[in-house]
Amino acid sequence: MVFVSGSDEHGTPIEVEAVRRGIPPKELTDRNHEIVVDLFKRWGFSFDCYIRTEHPTHVKFIQDFYMKLYENGYIFTREEELPYCSNCQRFLPDRFVEGVCPYCGYEGARGDQCEKCGRLLEPVDLVDARCAICGSTPEIRRTKHWFFDLSKFTDEIRDYIASNERFSEAVRRFSLNMLEEGLKPRSITRDNKWGIPAPFPGAEGKTIYCWFEAVLGYVSATIEYFRRRGREDAWRDFWFNKDSRTLYFIGKDNIPFHTILLPALLLGTREGYNLPWNVISNEFLLHEGKKYSKSRRIGIWIDEALKLFPADYWRYVITSIRPERHDVSFTWRLFMEKVNSDLNDTLGNFIHRTLTFLHKFFGGAVPEPGEFDEVDGSVLSLIEETLRSVAEDIEAFRLQDALRGVIELSREGNRYLNEREPWKLVKVDRVKAATTLYVASQLVKALATLMEPFLPHTAERLWSMLNLPGSVHECRWEDAAEPLPPGHRVKTPTPLFSKVPEDEEELRRALEKLRAGSSS
Repeated sequence: MVFVSGSDEHGTPIEVEAVRRGIPPKELTDRNHEIVVDLFKRWGFSFDCYIRTEHPTHVKFIQDFYMKLYENGYIFTREEELPYCSNCQRFLPDRFVEGVCPYCGYEGARGDQCEKCGRLLEPVDLVDARCAICGSTPEIRRTKHWFFDLSKFTDEIRDYIASNERFSEAVRRFSLNMLEEGLKPRSITRDNKWGIPAPFPGAEGKTIYCWFEAVLGYVSATIEYFRRRGREDAWRDFWFNKDSRTLYFIGKDNIPFHTILLPALLLGTREGYNLPWNVISNEFLLHEGKKYSKSRRIGIWIDEALKLFPADYWRYVITSIRPERHDVSFTWRLFMEKVNSDLNDTLGNFIHRTLTFLHKFFGGAVPEPGEFDEVDGSVLSLIEETLRSVAEDIEAFRLQDALRGVIELSREGNRYLNEREPWKLVKVDRVKAATTLYVASQLVKALATLMEPFLPHTAERLWSMLNLPGSVHECRWEDAAEPLPPGHRVKTPTPLFSKVPEDEEELRRALEKLRAGSSS
């Protein structure tokens, strides 16, 4: 398995922002790439290769890839009319032009896509268009561009989507609806200077449209991953071996790029690339009922989030409310309830109680159990049942259900401790108390592994607290059921979580104070 992604550096939003700041685009992307890499690390993302679209491996792959499409007859040229800003003296591709969506009437649509209805757009489609830099009304001028003949893949893409039983109904419906409207050739070059130079004869001064090269970064990142390991050709096992599977986790507005555009591009090489095996999409995550908007300061950015609370708090809340089937709204009350009830009072409480009892009654060592009764056996069997069900949910991309299974195991652990009351048993039946804490210890050990995909930092802390060798990130899933042997000593426990303020306004004020400090 290889987990790859990368920084999409060539989008027109980058160039627009660089123009507004009066700096070269690369200066902006160099800085932002390092910030993003650091933030992903602090959030616990474990990419095997996180590439950037300015990387030489990516640039070479893209130019070679598009020459194959060109040679196969899927690229053609034509003149088209595009907005031109006389004031800025430049054509206005994609995000350089804004206006009203002709389909849904959204007033903040841009020249490549409407973020409200998800439709792919051309700059000339916009109603009441305006230059995103100076705000003036553009004129229409003719310019030559290179096009990918997407329409030639209509039947192949329709068969691919209709026959892919792994696609969710939402993904399939969204994609087939776009096919019903008809695929048309898409311009793959732009008149900007910032980007990968188009390799086609006569295309000097043109660059490849960012979406037509960034979406292929999955391939170039795999190439780069194996290049760094001296296995130059191993990437082909992932992209041409029919036993391999490629999976994509995206927001719903990116569905057409992964179910239509990417498959068509891969098909166009006629080299037998693996098409996306599954595309797992989220609906939109709202912020207190409103759409995230940095310009209107609606939402919480990932750097701000880490200054407020640990990454695992956010990872838990976001996964537990993941918009798998419909839009979901984040609220501070929801955050507060999830952290305080689920993490602190349920998961953290069970683990801390168990390890504290081990130290208090058995010197910090897992005790030798007595004979297991029916309840003990039922709790122990729950470990393997949970490992199996959580694994099944993860493999089916039911991440909410998977995470719920982890919390439910700790909830059962708390219930078991409350029923057995080892703090009382130890005074009258030390063997029974030892059996209870032996069983509870096995649940705690299993939880360390079960938590790892969702709460990697906390899982590592617990692994260390359990005095286990190596790292939890290196252990195998099936090893979670391997019991802690009697006599194994654990370290003195410290709480894994702490409660957050139970006042929504206090949390909102904390965010505003943070922002005020950052802008001063």
